[in-house]
Amino acid sequence: MSVAPLSFELLALVGVALVIDLALGDPPWLPHPVVGIGRVIAWLERAWNHGSAAARQRRGVWLACVVVVGTWTLAWSALTVLAWVSPGLALVAELVLLAMAFATRGLADAARAVAEPLRCGDLPAARLALGRIVGRDTEALDEAGLTRGAVETVAENTVDGITAPLCWALLGGAPLALAYKAVNTLDSMVGYRSPRYADFGRASARLDDAVNWLPARLTALAMWLAARFIAESRTAGALAATCREAPRHPSPNAGWPEAMVAHLLGVRLGGLNHYDGHPSHRATLGQPREPLVVGHIERAIRYMHGGWLGVLLLLVPLVLLREWLS
Repeated sequence: MSVAPLSFELLALVGVALVIDLALGDPPWLPHPVVGIGRVIAWLERAWNHGSAAARQRRGVWLACVVVVGTWTLAWSALTVLAWVSPGLALVAELVLLAMAFATRGLADAARAVAEPLRCGDLPAARLALGRIVGRDTEALDEAGLTRGAVETVAENTVDGITAPLCWALLGGAPLALAYKAVNTLDSMVGYRSPRYADFGRASARLDDAVNWLPARLTALAMWLAARFIAESRTAGALAATCREAPRHPSPNAGWPEAMVAHLLGVRLGGLNHYDGHPSHRATLGQPREPLVVGHIERAIRYMHGGWLGVLLLLVPLVLLREWLS
């Protein structure tokens, strides 16, 4: 690594990487590490996901170890070699890798791709845009359903796409941030409770729960603190209500940012979704003080930005403590 964990240098590097991601997002011409990680996972899944339940569970543990450790090792090795060739080149490479670990611009753009046609009354285009970022059926959704899907996506993915990689980056630079992205990719590909993945993907799903546990709760707190500076926020009672309601969510982590955003907006999230025509009931979060309308999507994006900025500021005291102790 080119910089020490929890240092001012790494904090500055992560901050610059976030700004780069905000400005540029993920250029389509630049190969993304997650694409390569996904290809490795798909190849190993085809090779290993067979046999008895016990065998699939055992190979699922190996899958998580190989992909996560392999990702960290490859990133660390590449940066180490580059540092030997040129420290400046290694610093630039780490900055690029850090920026690619974040999805700030991409998440906001994906949500706005739903909001823009919805604002114009073009429901078919909004349904198509939402269908690109969620697994639920979108063909019959009205404005409230489309808005709910976009707001829930922004809230949940603030952790997966921004604040969790931010936390791990501050602990271990680009190699650890990319290792986190490997965990997240494993969960998104094999972490389903389906006949195919229930055994093979169990280790990946549990690992994803573990690495997101603290970032999810920090994000909810950061959103609540940031909301005090954002117009129209309903902060009164939101923190206590989030602590009560977040455990209702089927995910041990996703409920925290979703419940917080629901209460800050004064809307109700969760409820009935359909997947391949089959109904799925999810616990409701928040109080319906306002009907869900397209304007809530942009407000959710503001809480997304408040969340990652708040987490960054909340972690500054740890950096100061480390510098003082060293």
